[in-house]
Amino acid sequence: MDQFAVVQLHRNKHFIKSCCAVINSEWPRSESARLHSLEASCDTLPTSLILTKKTEDIEQAVVVGHSKVTPIPSMPESCFVESVVIKHEHRRKGLGKFLMLKTEEFIKTLGIHTVYLSTLDKQEFYSKLGYIQCLPINIYGNFSKMHSSLTMNFPSRKVYMKKILL
Repeated sequence: MDQFAVVQLHRNKHFIKSCCAVINSEWPRSESARLHSLEASCDTLPTSLILTKKTEDIEQAVVVGHSKVTPIPSMPESCFVESVVIKHEHRRKGLGKFLMLKTEEFIKTLGIHTVYLSTLDKQEFYSKLGYIQCLPINIYGNFSKMHSSLTMNFPSRKVYMKKILL
């Protein structure tokens, strides 16, 4: 894995369009909306981390993956990891695991010890990394009565998982 690095997007803004393309290859969205979301990356969360394949010139490195760490306002010692993706041609090489482990290392530097995420179809992958299934959480604050009733009427296929970082 020496040929790969995980760096903060806001400290490497020249990668923002490439990062946008990697994420949109998995979850299509308008480029302007995606760029707006990526431009919010900062030191204090939310933070977008990118997995790059190193080249001779760091400016020419290739973005092959992304993860985003967001705060959970109602749980200040926890965070939510989202938008974890590896470019299709780089999958099944251990890079998703590498990206997640580096993401967890970054999270620990913030003094955060509980990580949450949700997935539609990667439960086995996250289980192998030590994540366990948990009840759904609200990353935007407290549930309102209206939101709770909507959730009950329209259940999600998402599986929520968490991990305590040691």
